Amino acid sequence: MLVLLPPSEGKASSGRGAPLKPESLSLPGLADAREAVLTELVELCAGDEDKAREVLGLSEGLRGEVAKNAELRTAGARPAGEIYTGVLYDALGLASLDTAAKKRAARSLLVFSGLWGAVRVTDRIPSYRCSMGVKLPGLGALGAHWRTPMASVLPEAAGDGLVLDLRSAAYAAAWKPKGEVAGRTASVRVLYAPTRKVVSHFNKATKGRIVRSLLSAGADPKGPAELVTALRDLGYVVEAEAPDKAGRAWALDVLVDEVH
Repeated sequence: MLVLLPPSEGKASSGRGAPLKPESLSLPGLADAREAVLTELVELCAGDEDKAREVLGLSEGLRGEVAKNAELRTAGARPAGEIYTGVLYDALGLASLDTAAKKRAARSLLVFSGLWGAVRVTDRIPSYRCSMGVKLPGLGALGAHWRTPMASVLPEAAGDGLVLDLRSAAYAAAWKPKGEVAGRTASVRVLYAPTRKVVSHFNKATKGRIVRSLLSAGADPKGPAELVTALRDLGYVVEAEAPDKAGRAWALDVLVDEVH
């Protein structure tokens, strides 16, 4: 099972660890695309601060994020699972998983990123600010920048098992499963049952709980249909729609009665 996650907007501080070693990151096929983004982002943020804030879509109160980006090559690095914070990651609670579940997380979780493309939760990275929606002056829109390298690297990472896609739309634009991989991909929405609408906060929290539940239970569904069964066994209310054509992903709705 491969679980595709969005990053968090806010991130923990880098700390005092050893600096980034780009060659140590997972998915080495993304190395050249990573280096291109990293180089331009560092140069942008080391130059005109106001231009950098405009490009990155940062408010006056987030000026410090520009300085942080300028030092990405020398800043301390920590496991990505510690860098990403926020509602989804709080609900996932990687640090409090038991040893077996942590090993499953290391194998299964892939976090998408405007800067790194995608990383495992065990990959050591510095804290940064660069969303997938950014358009860098030299490289252009990051979603488009990542599309070609992702198309060659991600199918191999997906292997022959289930792909559980929990990404937001901006990050889903970087890689869309196709063909046979799409047929074993399940894209999940979380809906507030009384209104059948997505509400951002509990959408993220519920996705974090879903991943934690699967990891803690040792569930290893082989495909979308088995995932539906596994989630229902774990107490979730799930509605599933199988694709009407080959090469399309399954659509799963998880219904929640309480907003928390």
